[in-house]
Amino acid sequence: MHNTTLSRAEIDEQALLDPLHYAMASRDADVMTLVRDALAAERARLAFHPIVTADDPPRVAFYEGLVRLMDDAGRIIPAAHFMPLVEETGMGRQIDCVTLELALKLLKQKPGLRLSVNLSARSIGDGEWRRILDRGLRDRAGLGDRLIFEISEISAMLLPEIVIRFMAEMQPKGVAFALDGFGAGFTAFRHLKDFFFDLVKIDKSFVRGIDSDPDNQVLAEALITVAQQFEMFAIADGVETAAEAAFLRGIGVDCLQGYHFGVPTFDF
Repeated sequence: MHNTTLSRAEIDEQALLDPLHYAMASRDADVMTLVRDALAAERARLAFHPIVTADDPPRVAFYEGLVRLMDDAGRIIPAAHFMPLVEETGMGRQIDCVTLELALKLLKQKPGLRLSVNLSARSIGDGEWRRILDRGLRDRAGLGDRLIFEISEISAMLLPEIVIRFMAEMQPKGVAFALDGFGAGFTAFRHLKDFFFDLVKIDKSFVRGIDSDPDNQVLAEALITVAQQFEMFAIADGVETAAEAAFLRGIGVDCLQGYHFGVPTFDF
């Protein structure tokens, strides 16, 4: 794990002892500065990745809203470079707040839109995040009916009691929940009945090359069966080819997401 709390003087001192560690720590410090500046300057937007039905031809069921932070030149700061560093920090909570604000604003502007956003379980207990959510759900436009929170398996099992209580609170407001990375984490199937997930997103590792991979075929079909048993919609994530999509349709998946159906864009 990279140390993101080192001062610049400490990083420079470590350069003499461990050049590789110095390079990594320096990179992380620079990225964190870019992220902090982007949040302070409100340089955040949502990119939209379509989730489509398994119909032929497919139609858009909803969009996943992915937060994008920009540097002062308007270039996107790659999320993969900073999300692992901030996910469990106060900056991670701030990013969740910005994402939720952008999503609620867009849902209010576009009454026909259904949108999912990623949520860390730690943000559920964050006061500012809850105030943003409560304000949005008080809107008479019924935004809750078109809002989906995506929670990863790891995050859900980190604070299961808090997540379950939050889900129960949100159900009457129409908010839906998707379990992200289904099958790749450590959510034992026996725990699924305790949560209130409406959808599961089958992890990309089980989708990749599924048309020619017997192991993935068996595993994905088993995950779809589990989802159906618990009355959850099954979404195949990471679909990149027509052959993968065709096979997944054949084993009963409900929706598909991946570059085969479009890349995340700032426009619908």
